[in-house]
Amino acid sequence: MTQATSEMAILLDQTVTRLFGDLVTEKVLAAAEQGVWPQQLWDAIVENGLTQPLVSEENGGVGASWRDTYVIIRAAGYFSAPVPLPETIAAGSLLSQSGIAVPEGPLSLAKAPKNGLDLAKDDQGNWRLDGCLPRVPWGRDVGYVIFSYEDLIVCAPVAGSEISKGSNVAGEPRDNLSFSNQTVEASPCSGTSDRNGALIRAAQIAGAAERALEEAVGYANERVQFGRAIGKFQAIQQNLAVMASETAAAGCAAEMAFQAADNGKAEFEIAAAKIRNGEAGDIVTATAHQVLGAIGFTREHHLNFVSRRIWSWRAEFGSASSWALKLGQATIERGGENLWPDLTARQH
Repeated sequence: MTQATSEMAILLDQTVTRLFGDLVTEKVLAAAEQGVWPQQLWDAIVENGLTQPLVSEENGGVGASWRDTYVIIRAAGYFSAPVPLPETIAAGSLLSQSGIAVPEGPLSLAKAPKNGLDLAKDDQGNWRLDGCLPRVPWGRDVGYVIFSYEDLIVCAPVAGSEISKGSNVAGEPRDNLSFSNQTVEASPCSGTSDRNGALIRAAQIAGAAERALEEAVGYANERVQFGRAIGKFQAIQQNLAVMASETAAAGCAAEMAFQAADNGKAEFEIAAAKIRNGEAGDIVTATAHQVLGAIGFTREHHLNFVSRRIWSWRAEFGSASSWALKLGQATIERGGENLWPDLTARQH
């Protein structure tokens, strides 16, 4: 965190670190991957007012900034929290922007497919949704799913939809939701679920990379080979140095994107963070497993949980290559002569 960290961010950081540290145990993580909803964890999150930090106080939220909220979502990644807290926060922000009341309970944020989904008004002026939303995060566990459709934000109740259960490699629910003439709310919004989704995944990867680094350093200092800790060997030290630099870069990229989100025009920073953190995630996980060897792949070690989440999150809400393509296309459209001025004009 930067020297300009606000009192709000410090308070949120202390709260979420204590809460996750106490309640996100190996037992809870293992049970969640078997489909057990961690009710005690979610109740504690609600009790501490962490679900809607970006919503104004008069509307039942905390009134924090994106920059303040970064510490919550980073911590969710660091601790591998098995709940849709990042999605709930990002979805609540979009609903608040669009003027739609934020429902209570856990929410999901989804990326709408290019085809296979239809939204239209009926004769009474109500929005109706038909089609399938694929791989909705935590679809079976939430009350509503929020997604972008053209220039609208859509809030669709999960009740009444047909749920086909699935999961990502981390064991987190990624369910297909099929809707048939479902009544939904929709309203224009400048924000999009794609951008908010990429933003939270970048922060989660940054937090998880930090945890992977700590696990690797701890193991290197404890594991003895040839009469001394393996962390004393130059090759291991080099690996840890690479991990440290990639982890620092991931944290900086994500935090800058969150800071830019407060200014309302964060497309460049979000794309850069998703690209950079996808690359960092690959390097950090590969290097961590080189340091730990076979033990890092077992359920006995927390690196197993961390790595599988990084591998999953890097592809969700757009892979590094897809965001790189968008960034390249935007740069071409602006013209080569504007590239340097565009970069140097960014002050946060």
